[in-house]
Amino acid sequence: MERYLILKDGTVFRGEAIGASGTVIGEAVFTTAMCGYLMTLTDPSYYGQIVAHTFPMIGNYGAIEADSESAQPRLAGYVVRELCGAGSNFRKEGELDDYLKRKGIVGIAGIDTRALTRKIRSSGVMNAMICDDVKNLPQKLAAIKKFKVERAVEETSCASACTVNVSDAEHKYKVVLYDFGAKLNIERELISRGCAVVRVPFDTTAEQALAYAPDGIMLSNGGGNPAVNTAVIAEIAKLCKSGVPMFGICLGHQLMALANGASTVKLKYGHRGGNQPVKDLVTGRTYITSQNHGYAVKGASVDPAIAAVRFVNANDKTVEGIDYLNAPAFSVQFHPEACGGPKDTEFLFERFIKLMEEYHAGR
Repeated sequence: MERYLILKDGTVFRGEAIGASGTVIGEAVFTTAMCGYLMTLTDPSYYGQIVAHTFPMIGNYGAIEADSESAQPRLAGYVVRELCGAGSNFRKEGELDDYLKRKGIVGIAGIDTRALTRKIRSSGVMNAMICDDVKNLPQKLAAIKKFKVERAVEETSCASACTVNVSDAEHKYKVVLYDFGAKLNIERELISRGCAVVRVPFDTTAEQALAYAPDGIMLSNGGGNPAVNTAVIAEIAKLCKSGVPMFGICLGHQLMALANGASTVKLKYGHRGGNQPVKDLVTGRTYITSQNHGYAVKGASVDPAIAAVRFVNANDKTVEGIDYLNAPAFSVQFHPEACGGPKDTEFLFERFIKLMEEYHAGR
């Protein structure tokens, strides 16, 4: 069955239908990740976006729901060059196309994803539609142009607070994890290091978070424009004054920067994939990182009396990490929990543990 990808500028790609039936509108982006497509599909940071893989074949190891980073995919649509119909893996539970249908994900295969990527890189991310025909194209284009990614954090955060690993034995530290659309591997990394993790909704106040008597506060990844979350930013500003160690990842990094007077900007086409080089300005070492974001902190807006830029992207020099001077806090734009992607920066969790150890000892 034929299916079409229509871009905001009127460009039309013809391919074949995969996944669920229907019509979807979203912001078209691309990821350069060569593996971990289940993690891509279930990363809540892709809320409202039509995600295209630059890697040509997707689905070669089928569907394995245990690899999911959230309970339900949040992306708007899915684009691949070639969808493998006979995945091979001893853990496989079914084919990827069946998974897409089961999860209600509308997709398209068989298009020139190289041409799509080149267009996004030259023109910037743009709205798009996946549909089954190109009839009434002017009306479709009008609907595409009106679309806007909204309420990303509200729609992907948990509904209520819960202790993630309540049945586990001894815990050295308690971490309050703000869920802005958190990937599951963030809590897995904390649990593996002896932490009790309390996941809380995005609108949890500073007072409510501190009432758990945490040893540390983690600000998770998430989707959408960070600057629209004004109420959340105000609460993070209060938490920064509490003295409790804080660690922000991706959207959490941006929100912490905004809470400390910095500003953010939308990137032309963002950083999405598992091969982004990041330089540590303190050690001079460069790490290969997993990333998924469309906004960045403006380096010039970081007050040197409050914070210091620690990491920068080796390609475009955008801010990738900040160390705070006014609080036991730091943040990174990339994903140290990876999954999928390189594990080069997992040591940042150890840094967070060290901060909690010092805080705990001084209580």
